[in-house]
Amino acid sequence: MITIIDYGMGNLRSVQKAFEHIGKNAVITDDRKKILKSSLVVLPGVGSFSAAIANLKKLNLIETVKNIILDGKPFLGLCLGLQLLFEKSEEGNCKGLGIFKGKVKKFDYPLLKIPHMGWNNARCKMQDAGCKIFKGIKNNSYFYFVHSFYVVPKNKNIIATITNYGINFTSSIFYKNIFATQFHPEKSQKNGLKLLKNYVDYTGN
Repeated sequence: MITIIDYGMGNLRSVQKAFEHIGKNAVITDDRKKILKSSLVVLPGVGSFSAAIANLKKLNLIETVKNIILDGKPFLGLCLGLQLLFEKSEEGNCKGLGIFKGKVKKFDYPLLKIPHMGWNNARCKMQDAGCKIFKGIKNNSYFYFVHSFYVVPKNKNIIATITNYGINFTSSIFYKNIFATQFHPEKSQKNGLKLLKNYVDYTGN
């Protein structure tokens, strides 16, 4: 069972519909028992980092998410769901889940329009398993972004793709059971749906 965590942040139905398009059922829930029993957990998110952490705490889901990841269960983070995996964010100086060392920074360049919104390309910099998730997707293909902050991982080896918006920033990461994207696969049409299918197939779901 694929579960999409409902913590009051994000376009949950759009994510669910994307899974339906690739022939997979995904349940939207905040029920800890259902989340723990699932075979693939999706943490989406749109909005404020601090509000997301507050909502997860309110629903007693912080430890649930951490345990799922640390137990090795396949995990997919989307947009804010990527940022929450890191230690802290400049947005509200708020602590994150701390799965990865690093921080979330705000785009701070006068000539850039913020938020970074629209289509941009993602360059794959991984080999082997990391690129299997991008199988059948041409390198430098375009995906849909909406964000004002970006992650800066301390471990550069987890970076799966790089995107340029004034600077080169991490647009997705891959590490063991974790795949997370700054862009929105569910809004990225053919490439996004292919990416979701690749990850579902890769994790045996």
